[in-house]
Amino acid sequence: MAAVDVRFDEPEIRVAPPGPLARAVIAKDAAVMSPSCHREFPLVMDRGEGVWVWDVDGNRFLDVFAGIAVSAAGHNHPAVVAAVQAQVEKFLHAGGADVYYPVLADLAEALARLGPGKGPNRVLFTNSGTESIEAAVKLARYHTARPAVIAFYGAFHGRTMGSLSLTASRSRYRRHMGPLMADVYHAPFGDLDGVQQLLDHVVHPDDVAAIIVEPIQGEGGYRFSPDGFLPGLRSIADHHGILLIADEVQSGLGRTGRMWAVEHWGVTPDILVTSKGLAAGIPLGAVIAREEIMTWPPGSHGSTSAGNPVACAAALAILELVEGGLMDHAARAGQTLLDGVRDLAARYPMLRNPRGLGLMVGVDVVDAEGRPSPTRRGALVQAFFHAGLLAIGAGNATLRFSPPLVISEHEIAAALRVMDRVFGRHKG
Repeated sequence: MAAVDVRFDEPEIRVAPPGPLARAVIAKDAAVMSPSCHREFPLVMDRGEGVWVWDVDGNRFLDVFAGIAVSAAGHNHPAVVAAVQAQVEKFLHAGGADVYYPVLADLAEALARLGPGKGPNRVLFTNSGTESIEAAVKLARYHTARPAVIAFYGAFHGRTMGSLSLTASRSRYRRHMGPLMADVYHAPFGDLDGVQQLLDHVVHPDDVAAIIVEPIQGEGGYRFSPDGFLPGLRSIADHHGILLIADEVQSGLGRTGRMWAVEHWGVTPDILVTSKGLAAGIPLGAVIAREEIMTWPPGSHGSTSAGNPVACAAALAILELVEGGLMDHAARAGQTLLDGVRDLAARYPMLRNPRGLGLMVGVDVVDAEGRPSPTRRGALVQAFFHAGLLAIGAGNATLRFSPPLVISEHEIAAALRVMDRVFGRHKG
């Protein structure tokens, strides 16, 4: 496994963050940026190497959120940097909807090979996860000639208009945004009977184009599909001619120890959506579907910058790393991280229900009465930051840990030590 060779024992806070240089940037940002952009903590990043991040004041942080599961190969992985530099020296843009270029075809071939089932598959490139979701829904509607889509409470599929219609993780995302896309129905996550109730009483199966599901709900709180749920959805979909869409934007590309999280449940979706870590943070998404499904005619969907050559070059490097050892490492490292979080939960009553697959690990935070506590969770996220650990929340009161897949046992131990110290100071 090729990795960035950066070894530190601990984060290092030289200046209480945010320091003077960081405060200047934050003030400038506050004057011109949309207030809709929410930051979990006042980090002003200067550079990154592996799992380590430095701010503009020289503080060194240990990153266990990876830009929300984006920096899969760590920050500035030399193989990714080299691939990007080589492509930049050739050309920055060509327009994959209008012309051909090698890295576009190479990446499509790789993703078609890695996509769901035995294939053959086809690939559509986009610029992001949310655009990929919208494209997947368009494709499902076109292929089935049906309008309706079933999604789940707790789901996060994006915040553009179509994907927002599917998102049901926080009501504030939808406030004053209506009317949203019609013919979208939600059922409780993990509840096959709830899906059947919709089909029996609310929307006829003949009108349903697709069921869309995150195998592991990310923004919804690192909630894992119960045993039998995904196979049950597959069975319902097959019975009624409905397409099953797997949203693997956060859970895919080796993060759970397998290429796609759905593989843990032995399920093959009809359409699979990926983005986030695909190009190491350079905007890129993809929709992968069976060849007999992706039959829409020219002009049905496309985007000027989708499949940008620099992003494709980065993605090819990422896939080589994932297949070359990062995926297997994620399974082992994830177990080490989960074991450590379980040990902490056994010692600190504020922590409940530690869970994880690979390097998607979550634990719930409760108050003294055992009730979920978003306030305490928020305080812990801030305390982590000031101690040099970058982690964020999910759901109502969950701490989530999604470090770069290159994280070492040594670095996991360092992260757990910081957590231990922070929990010890906040156990009252």
